[in-house]
This record gives sequence, structure tokens and C-alpha cells, in this order.
Amino acid sequence: MVVRKTKKMLDVEKRIHRPLERAIPEMLNEEGFTETAKQLKLSKATLNYWMLKLGIEVRRVALAPGEEIEIKRSNV
Repeated sequence: MVVRKTKKMLDVEKRIHRPLERAIPEMLNEEGFTETAKQLKLSKATLNYWMLKLGIEVRRVALAPGEEIEIKRSNV
């Protein structure tokens, strides 16, 4: 899927030295939604819109004690 990025998206990518498609999911997992928006200097609404535009999904998973989860990335 090819996404046409806005000038602001390109400016943020330049500032963080990586594509948003990779940076946003990693930041969300490590820092959470609000902190990711702060670090990218965006409103939460803009971050949410960018995620929608870039096809980034957020899923919550509840694990019982002793359970683990494994994330597999496709080579796309």
C-alpha cells in the first residue's frame, strides 16, 4: 500500500531519521499513545489520523500469569 505523506509527515520522518510506519508502532509499544504523540510533537488526534492513514492497528491483549505473546512481522 503506497501512502501519500503530507509535508508534516515527511518533516517528522526527517527529524526522527526513520519511516513513520516503523517508528510509530515501536514508540506506541514502548511509550504508549500519549507519550508517542508528545515525542512526535503531534496532537493525539493527528497521531490517530496518521495511524489510520498508514494502516497501523492497535490491539490490546490480556495475558494470564505465565502466558506469553509473540509478534511476527511479515516481509512486506
